[in-house]
Amino acid sequence: MERKDAFPKNAAKRLLKAAGVLLALFLLYVSGVLVFGAWTAYVPLAQGPAESVRKAGTASFPDSTLSFMIWNIGYAGLGAEVAFFYEHSSLVSSGRTIRAEKDLSRAYYREIEQFVAAQKVDFFLLQEIDRPSRRSYSNDQVATLAKRLPGYAADFFVNYQVRWVPVPLLEPWHAYGNVSSGLATYSRVQPMAATRYQLPGQFSWPARMFMLDRCVGVSRFSLANGKELVLVNVHNEAYDKGGRIKRQQLAFIRRFLEKEYVKGNYIVAGGDWNQSPPFFKPESLQPVFTKFSEQIPLNPEFMPPTWRWVYDPGHPTNRSLKQPYAKSQSEVALIDFFLISPNIRVHRVKTLDQQFRASDHQPVWMEASLIR
Repeated sequence: MERKDAFPKNAAKRLLKAAGVLLALFLLYVSGVLVFGAWTAYVPLAQGPAESVRKAGTASFPDSTLSFMIWNIGYAGLGAEVAFFYEHSSLVSSGRTIRAEKDLSRAYYREIEQFVAAQKVDFFLLQEIDRPSRRSYSNDQVATLAKRLPGYAADFFVNYQVRWVPVPLLEPWHAYGNVSSGLATYSRVQPMAATRYQLPGQFSWPARMFMLDRCVGVSRFSLANGKELVLVNVHNEAYDKGGRIKRQQLAFIRRFLEKEYVKGNYIVAGGDWNQSPPFFKPESLQPVFTKFSEQIPLNPEFMPPTWRWVYDPGHPTNRSLKQPYAKSQSEVALIDFFLISPNIRVHRVKTLDQQFRASDHQPVWMEASLIR
């Protein structure tokens, strides 16, 4: 009796042919992404003007005491419900969030917008704020937030301009897509200049075509004593194992700050440093010390001891995106803070605890005055 094959040869050939076609299509897609990425790559200037979205109504300071708020708003896509796929893999999403659902993203943004508009603050330094992008459903967050802050100057410093981000790579139908994002500084006083400075350090090719072009956004304000208040909006590298790129960026920032201080200027640098401040102990934020909290700490000798690191040690400013947020369970860190020059006196600083409802970061508020 003739034995029949359990798996007909024709079926096997068809499967192999289908697999070959799928592989060819995938390789064609990857090749197309690389060519398109190289063709459309954003090449920033080493130094260039910020995009002025709106001018302020005044160029003079009404008070000697000034208030500042820093906040990485996570493009209104990384609120408490989100577990972000990129924290696990750039190849597949494994059911984790690539983009928050549209209704959820809009809800996050409404909360961010309402919170910012309610603050009586002279200077807002925001990070991860989008111009029209796929991940934030084409919401021009820079412009819409400017409308909620009448009378404020609004300046935008692009640091993420990619026509097509292909991750997760094995799910092209879910691709992250086009991104236009960066830093924004909103000021009650009109700056005399707002400038984007490109930070050094790059990832290897081809990853660098799809990563952020990190920068600092510098806003200068004229003072009655002939000096300047210099605001430096900071967002240093996050996905930098070993800290090689961070070290290059910090060296640039240090040289810049020292140069400005020698001129007699007043400097406030603040934002998302993606590092813990000097002397801070991450384990103080949660009973169990975790790898996430073990950020590469800033060297205490990074700046002279007369400069001051300003933060609220009692509250975290950032959470892990590996899982949705759960109080007392999620891994947390403190990486958002200010660095101020010796000629500025700090009165108060406070992390505005929101339990990470609308972003994976929390805002930090500071009140200070210039020593003249």
